[in-house]
Amino acid sequence: MPLTSSRRTVAPHTTRTTRSSARPSLKTRLLGGGRKTRATRAPATTTTTTTTKTVRTTGGRHHGHATTAAPVHHHKRHATMGDKVSGALMKLRGSLTRRPGLKAAGTRRMHGTDGRNARRVY
Repeated sequence: MPLTSSRRTVAPHTTRTTRSSARPSLKTRLLGGGRKTRATRAPATTTTTTTTKTVRTTGGRHHGHATTAAPVHHHKRHATMGDKVSGALMKLRGSLTRRPGLKAAGTRRMHGTDGRNARRVY
């Protein structure tokens, strides 16, 4: 009869929680991978209608002026290098996460037309 026990204690198994559906990778989001949609659409039926428009021109006087309006001066500030870098990163983040508003805000920050320092009180 042995003096030591022959039974070994083993550490309990740990379970890992995994997601049911994997998040799309950066490459998939950049290249526009196909998204699976659960709802199926009914096939679209198209009806074509043609309309005719009657145009009547009357000879006579012109009212008003036919000149083009002067362009409005858009306020721009001098965008620093930090603004350009942070705007480029905002633009990249907006295009990766498919948020067009964030992408547009990054573009405005890069160009200095985001409206910062726009209110001057003299």
